[in-house]
Amino acid sequence: MNYLPNAIFVVILILGIGYFAKNVKKLIRNIKLGKDVDVSDNKSERFKNMAMIALGQSKMVRRPIAGILHVIVYIGFIVINLEVLEIIIDGVFGTHRIGLEVLPLSVYGALIGTFEILAILVFVSVVIFWVRRNIIKLARFWKSEMTAWPKNDGNFILYFEMVLMVLFLVMNATDTHFQELNSGNVVSQFIAPWFGGLPESTLHFIERAAWWLHIVGILIFLNYLYFSKHLHILLAFPNTYYGKLQPKGQFNNLEAVTKEVKMMMDPNADPFAVPAEGEDEDMPEKFGASDVQDLNWVQLLNAYTCTECGRCTSECPANLTGKKLSPRKIMMDTRDRLEEVGKNIDANNGEFKDDGKQLLDDYITREELWACTTCNACVEACPVSIDPLSIILEMRRYLVMEQSAAPTELNNMMSNIENNGAPWPYNQMDRLNWKDE
Repeated sequence: MNYLPNAIFVVILILGIGYFAKNVKKLIRNIKLGKDVDVSDNKSERFKNMAMIALGQSKMVRRPIAGILHVIVYIGFIVINLEVLEIIIDGVFGTHRIGLEVLPLSVYGALIGTFEILAILVFVSVVIFWVRRNIIKLARFWKSEMTAWPKNDGNFILYFEMVLMVLFLVMNATDTHFQELNSGNVVSQFIAPWFGGLPESTLHFIERAAWWLHIVGILIFLNYLYFSKHLHILLAFPNTYYGKLQPKGQFNNLEAVTKEVKMMMDPNADPFAVPAEGEDEDMPEKFGASDVQDLNWVQLLNAYTCTECGRCTSECPANLTGKKLSPRKIMMDTRDRLEEVGKNIDANNGEFKDDGKQLLDDYITREELWACTTCNACVEACPVSIDPLSIILEMRRYLVMEQSAAPTELNNMMSNIENNGAPWPYNQMDRLNWKDE
């Protein structure tokens, strides 16, 4: 027996999974560059969110056409790839369709038949996605932030999925033994005649070529995920689990600032008293965020999970009225800067060397930040619980509290609140003057 194909298969499998594991390790390292945040509360609600949003696709189907097509691709791709288990066993041990040896023919046929039906549905859905993206040219796929790579990335994934589905069906159609069983070949039986008249050796070669290309393609696809927006296939589950549970619009208060305000309001407090040991430990090194290391790790996980679908931007009132802000760009910029920081660390033996750049100004402009109305439309629209608003608010906090760089209108409002107890430029004693007019 020739064991060379098995050895080659094992080497390819180890290299593919090994490279994927290396990138996953790097991904986790990058996410952990963020500040710690406690998200250990309400485990039952978090699991429910993960089940409903990531697994159940509940937010995807709010836009029925895209949602239903996505559910088909999602279910189909996952279920069809159960076939990978059989392929791996066959590849390692030199067997052929090991499932026929361990399962009754009726059960095996039902499984493969289901896979074939799903393969056709996935192929059709992916073609429709391609048409929507490239022929109809839906506006959200052609915004200014969708430069060459984001646009090409979306198409590359669609091509990958088309080719993998075709290879799966061709593999079955040219497997003469499988076709003779006439069980499970619900789709491939109609493809098999396309290869009619070919010698048995040629059919075997095509079947083997499709088999090898299918498994190698899956390994390439797996490793491509790290560089693609389709990383959300893996990260949607933890991202929805760690998603924000507080009511939308509820801001987080800094404990250090809260304590300072309370002290200012306490007539018995001594503002010049030296804090006791440990009392100032909660004082942050920096208020807000100017770079990715200032954000928390959940926000960095959000950045890597972004699907670049553009639902957030298409719902954003600032963007719809022509403002520069795009919530999708906020997440893409955060991810790109985080990747840049990660490469910096790799190039400097695990240490970050100041590169003179930061997320603020070099990636995200102040104009974008102050265009946000904090309406939470982007958060509500995201199908995988990403929160662009939290990043915008942290960067605004930095501008206000560290640089005193708020817009004039906001500075005037804050001065009025400080002096008059209200946002308007009127003395408290004059508030009721309107009734005398």
